[in-house]
Amino acid sequence: MKKIYVILFLATISGGLFAQTTTNQQQSSKKSEKEQRKLKKISIFREQEEGENVFQRDFSMGARLNTDGWSGFAELGYRKSRKKVNYFQFEFGEKKSNKEVKVNSGYAFTQRPYIYGKQNNFYQAKLGVGQRYLIGGKANKNGVEVDAVYYGGLSLGLLKPYYLNLENDNGQNVDIKYSPENADLFLNKDKINGAGGFGKGWNNLSVVPGLHAKLGMRFDWAHFNEVVSALEIGVNAEYYTKKIPIMVVADGVDHNKQFFFNAYVGIQFGKRWNKR
Repeated sequence: MKKIYVILFLATISGGLFAQTTTNQQQSSKKSEKEQRKLKKISIFREQEEGENVFQRDFSMGARLNTDGWSGFAELGYRKSRKKVNYFQFEFGEKKSNKEVKVNSGYAFTQRPYIYGKQNNFYQAKLGVGQRYLIGGKANKNGVEVDAVYYGGLSLGLLKPYYLNLENDNGQNVDIKYSPENADLFLNKDKINGAGGFGKGWNNLSVVPGLHAKLGMRFDWAHFNEVVSALEIGVNAEYYTKKIPIMVVADGVDHNKQFFFNAYVGIQFGKRWNKR
């Protein structure tokens, strides 16, 4: 009988020790898995923060201030190699003549300032393809990635007639656009009350096709490689199939151009990711 009690006692102790050992092994395994997941997250975090930027895709939006106007754009990039990223870009902007001068009509509280001698607003819708070439990567999260940028594509120039509110020969205040027939009235400062509404002329758009190209440098200062925070500076050239009549040709002097060249500074923000 005593032998049975001893055997049962030893079996109970052995079972308890085995269960404890199994529990300890499971807890150790779970702790090890948790630590591995934590280390993996830290590794990914460091790669995104300080590692080399090798994300396969990027998308950003931004704005540019040009020496002859402004523009806004959206950009989609595809990594080709460690140093090269091909990208597509759509841009919409407006160009202004360097002869534009805003004038107050004398009715400051009731009429809009106007631009004397302006014939058309000139907008551009541009679509193109370019490439960013890595010059210098970020050494750490506080570094700056530097890329050379070259780009070109098609441009559609959009001419919207510029309207003035003025007093016609019948003493009525009307909104009119320029034409050779009403040139004397359109250019008569004594008759002009102010600019017409911005909504005027959109139903009379005319299109002038052209080409454009740019060359620049881009500086990305984002702390995380998956984020785009960049400043770009450069020069831009555009050529259209005819002279763009922004200003009225008066006294035989034509200030309108067919070729445009400007400098620009732009800023853009977005994100990067890997394709799945």
